[in-house]
Parts: sequence; C-alpha cells; structure tokens
Amino acid sequence: MRTTLDIPEELIDEAMKISGAKTKSELIKKALTEQINRHKRMKLLSFKGKIDLDIDLDITRDRK
Repeated sequence: MRTTLDIPEELIDEAMKISGAKTKSELIKKALTEQINRHKRMKLLSFKGKIDLDIDLDITRDRK
C-alpha cells in the first residue's frame, strides 16, 4: 500500500542508522513490527500475578 507521510528527514536518517534498515520502507516495517510486538508484550505483562500456574511438570509428563 502506498501512503504519503510527512516525516522529518533527520528523524528518518537517524532511525535508519540505528536500525540498519537499507530503505525507508524497511525502516517503517521494522518500526511498526517492533511497536506491535512491544504492545503484545505489555499486554502479556498485565497478566502477571493474575494467573495461577501451579503446574507440576513431573505429573504432566508422567514422571515417577
């Protein structure tokens, strides 16, 4: 999909140096993917302490 964005060139240049992206499209894809993954991790962290994971692996794996 083609989209026109008004992003400061110095911001793009710095982000490309940091990320190692070779093209602007690659940079945007990486940034969006990282943002989505960060959001998913934060969502998972919100469950910390709310789920009881009292699992006995020996019983689960039929160990004696």
